[in-house]
Amino acid sequence: MKIRAKDFFSRTEKERIKKSVRAAEVQTSGEIAVMLVNESDRYREAEVAGTVAVASLASTVIALVLDHLIASSWAVVPDPHYTSIWFWIPSTVVLLVPVWCLFRLFPPLKLALVGEKRVESAVREQSLLSFYKKGLHRTRSRTGILIFISLLERKVRIMGDQGIHAKIGQGFWDVRAGELVKGIREGRTLDALTEVIKKCGEELAIHFPSCPDNPDEIPNDVIC
Repeated sequence: MKIRAKDFFSRTEKERIKKSVRAAEVQTSGEIAVMLVNESDRYREAEVAGTVAVASLASTVIALVLDHLIASSWAVVPDPHYTSIWFWIPSTVVLLVPVWCLFRLFPPLKLALVGEKRVESAVREQSLLSFYKKGLHRTRSRTGILIFISLLERKVRIMGDQGIHAKIGQGFWDVRAGELVKGIREGRTLDALTEVIKKCGEELAIHFPSCPDNPDEIPNDVIC
């Protein structure tokens, strides 16, 4: 059974992440947000194509088996292929619903039917949309940072607002994202995430040091 974004981290782990964000933001005027989503896209084209293909293939296999059984028996049907023709179409239609449910219950199956570019594009678009939907672009100095984790695709994207992007290139964030992905694959997600948050805070402190008037503009809780 797949783990939903809201249950990916325990309450204790979420509190540790929150403290890491708070500690990182103490030394900078930048704002860091961590967000998890179940998936970046429904990949509906994969659902449709996969459902039709699997249902058709299953019907074909069943029809061929049925033909073989009829041909090897003393059945009254003179042409066993007559059975396949009339069986295949309704069988495919009947199988569409359960096969579609299979793709819905096991979303990773859809990723086998879409290319890497499609996945990368979906994660990029969803992270950008989330950045604006959560109001990370409304910080006073345009110094919001989003650490975006998409569970289905197992992708991480880190992006900064205009004020940050002008001084810190995307290359820095891509390296941090790669470190987090590596940590997730090694089974040390929490440690890798807190370390990345720390490094982001240190880099932000160089370009955007803390000031006397430094309000906490974005909640430090993990966004799910």
